[in-house]
Amino acid sequence: MNQATKKYANYIPIRELAAIESQLSPFNVYDEMREQTPVRYDENRKCWDIFRYEDVQYVLKNPKLFSSQRNRANESMLTTDPPKHKQLRDLVNQAFTPRAIEALAPRIQEIADDLLAPHLATGQIQMVHDLATPLPVIVIAELIGVPSSDRERFKEWSDIQVKGAKNDSDEAFQELMVEKAKNHEELSSYFMNIMEQRRVLPEDDLISLLLAAEIDGQKLTDKEIVGFCILLLAAGNETTTNLITNAVRILAEQPQLQQQLREHPEMIQTAVEETLRYYPPIVAIGRVAKETVELGGQTIQAGDQVISWVGSANRDEQKFANADSFIPDRKPNQHMGFGFGIHFCLGAPLARLEGRVVLQTLLSHMDQIQLVPNTPLQPIQSAFVFGVKEYPVTFTPLHVNE
Repeated sequence: MNQATKKYANYIPIRELAAIESQLSPFNVYDEMREQTPVRYDENRKCWDIFRYEDVQYVLKNPKLFSSQRNRANESMLTTDPPKHKQLRDLVNQAFTPRAIEALAPRIQEIADDLLAPHLATGQIQMVHDLATPLPVIVIAELIGVPSSDRERFKEWSDIQVKGAKNDSDEAFQELMVEKAKNHEELSSYFMNIMEQRRVLPEDDLISLLLAAEIDGQKLTDKEIVGFCILLLAAGNETTTNLITNAVRILAEQPQLQQQLREHPEMIQTAVEETLRYYPPIVAIGRVAKETVELGGQTIQAGDQVISWVGSANRDEQKFANADSFIPDRKPNQHMGFGFGIHFCLGAPLARLEGRVVLQTLLSHMDQIQLVPNTPLQPIQSAFVFGVKEYPVTFTPLHVNE
């Protein structure tokens, strides 16, 4: 196996999850793993897979034992450990408070209405293409400070950020790496240009806030601001796109939920949380063991790669009663759909808000939401992401604006 294939091996699914059917619904495989080999070493991928809730939580809440530092060339909050991580997060938190995010609700509602309007009279919509992808891209673009005239360009960059290789060959992987490196350079240059403009004339956007943010007299470097903007673009968009699409998929697969949530709109917030547990946008999180540690009766050596399968942890019957049932008002619901510990998703309040607004909007305009018959679903080609490339639905319009 050459270097490119070795590198790529960390990103392909474990063998049992390779089939399309399993990628579209991996939860039976997770059940088997939790039961039979909850902590196991995959010789082919040279990494450990962790499946039980208790063990996954242990890995994610112990950064001293399990490091996030994997790629120093592309450093961000996702790939740093304390104390550097806390310093970065504290600075960014000043510009990313729950109150600031909640203030975005009217604008998110406006964007959702605008995106849905052309489709309400037709009774059908390509959920990923027409709503779930553009909405978070527009929100993130406006939040960061990207002019509306650059939105199409920004969308193209966003797509490349989360793109997977077209197949499992070395050539496809190398081609993707070249494209992503070029994309990273273009985005860095673009954000640096906006930063120069904001230094002269600050605006009410995230880049201006990040430039001004200070803790103990220390500001973020230009590289750190660019890194955060790119992180927000990739992680925020992918996560929210899949959260929205996965929620609609659940509504289509379990149509009784549509009327239940329509009659009990107070459940929509908990239904978003249950979506994050039941069909989480991210199903696996990577770490590196910093020292030799015992886990689940196995010895993990310092330097070993460790994959925490949060998608499995979220279905662990030891933690969640009726774990394979979608319970829209489930409480408590300590899912790990946004990760856990110091790297808990910074954008969680924004993703939750977008999910809530979209679900409310869909249910107020659409009845009998269902997948277009005979549509072959295609899973997103990533071992770490749970979602589908497209999800076309038909529906009966409830209110068509004249």
